[in-house]
Amino acid sequence: MADNLSEVPVENGRDPRDDVQGPVTIAYIAESAGVSIPTVSKVLNGRSGVSDGTRARIEELINRYGYRKPSGSRNNTVELVFRELESMRAAEIIRGVGRVARRNRMGVMVSELGLHDSPGRTLSEVMDRRPHCVVSVARLPEAERDQLSGKGIPFVVFDPATELPDDVPFVGTTNWRGGRSATRHLIELGHRRIAMIGGPKDMPCLRARLAGHGSALEGAGLPVDPSLIIHSPLTRADGCAAARRLLTRPDRPTAVFAANDLQALGVYKAARELALRIPDDVSVVGFGDLPVVAWADPPMTTVHQPLTEMAMAATELALALGRGEEPAQVGLEIATTLTVRSSTAPPAE
Repeated sequence: MADNLSEVPVENGRDPRDDVQGPVTIAYIAESAGVSIPTVSKVLNGRSGVSDGTRARIEELINRYGYRKPSGSRNNTVELVFRELESMRAAEIIRGVGRVARRNRMGVMVSELGLHDSPGRTLSEVMDRRPHCVVSVARLPEAERDQLSGKGIPFVVFDPATELPDDVPFVGTTNWRGGRSATRHLIELGHRRIAMIGGPKDMPCLRARLAGHGSALEGAGLPVDPSLIIHSPLTRADGCAAARRLLTRPDRPTAVFAANDLQALGVYKAARELALRIPDDVSVVGFGDLPVVAWADPPMTTVHQPLTEMAMAATELALALGRGEEPAQVGLEIATTLTVRSSTAPPAE
């Protein structure tokens, strides 16, 4: 093994470092060694739990590429990163992160990076604080993941809204199961014409909810009618517009399942405008179980997404990664449940 950079062997006239563009990161070392980032972190910090052969391979790569740990220790804080903090979900997420942080004698820093700001500039502010770990809500682009890995800051994506590589830690929920349970509930009540207001097609969590809806229909021997599926943004106004299209059809559906609670509240508004009663004329099911839907008129049946429990699990995972541990699973899904209230009933004769 080479003890310094001058002793790195040159093979076929080429220095192996020639293939590296820019500074070597811990993520690059992990990829080159065929191991996870926590395993490299264990070696860098002199921790146990790594086989002699793997440790030797990692140390050889560290020396070969001249990798040096980022200077400065990490702070005793969990950085919770939102893209949009003005969300009805934020309070439950902050509550879950705070519970685990307090239990581990950690502080919590809440950041809002924004959807359209420069990722490099805004994320640099997070990295300058040197948090123990990062929990990023919904999104963490590849460039940002590489930046955090390069600084040795572990991260977890909470409720991811985009596809992630297999080795990126995340905590989500059982979206397919939730979609299936919502539609099954309506079928068991006797509904046969069930519409769905889906969300943007590029979000995997929403595609899973739609797939669960279709699975429930097929399982009951009912056709999946594309004309009863409308995709729209996840807002009350867009849910209302989609519901108007569905509820003004001559053969209008007797029930509507919406991909999130805000869309479902839009269905309430459209029904009132059309003088339709919920659930007498149309049953409505949402997804998320935001606190506000229990106070809707009538209280809304919805799929409960356990945001506080998800946030607690994400924080536990991030802290474990920060300690250099290698968890049994880097991807976790917390189960959804159906909360039945007064917005669903058997269809009118």
